[in-house]
Amino acid sequence: MSTKRDQERNTAHNLSAAGPDRGAPARAANGLGALDGLDELDEAILRHLESHGRATNFEVGEAVGLSASAASRRIQSLESAGAIRGYRALVDDRLLGKQMTVFIRVSLERQSAAVLSAFEAAVRRCKDIASCHLMAGHFDYMLVVRVSGIDDYGRLHQRELSRLPGVTRLETSFALRDVFEGDQP
Repeated sequence: MSTKRDQERNTAHNLSAAGPDRGAPARAANGLGALDGLDELDEAILRHLESHGRATNFEVGEAVGLSASAASRRIQSLESAGAIRGYRALVDDRLLGKQMTVFIRVSLERQSAAVLSAFEAAVRRCKDIASCHLMAGHFDYMLVVRVSGIDDYGRLHQRELSRLPGVTRLETSFALRDVFEGDQP
């Protein structure tokens, strides 16, 4: 029966055998930003941090069967490799007066690099837009917006959305209720 220390020793041996990067996940050469070389422990750490972003190294280690120092080294490697892009709080927008979720499908005049780039740069400056997704299919982009109500959406539409570069059509849907977001309860 192996102990946690034996597992860490084996992991350390496997990492050192991997080369000078000490087992850090490597970026794929395909330019898409995918990570190669993630093992089961890396994946377990990422899954744990997705739902427990404030976990200590000790707590992460306990969850995946490593010591706190081994978990810390792996987390640092995952951060350096870009597998962990950052940490943030998930805020209940309703407490900030943003009760309504709005989905906006956007069509652009054309899909040239210049038009896409100008649209994406302008969208990044709109503080009410929670997320922006380039889509395949009938529409070019899907925006997710949080507003306090229909009047607030009207303001956003008139002052910002209708002025986005290259836009020929906006189609809006309002969520009746947010069932869940992120991790399922």
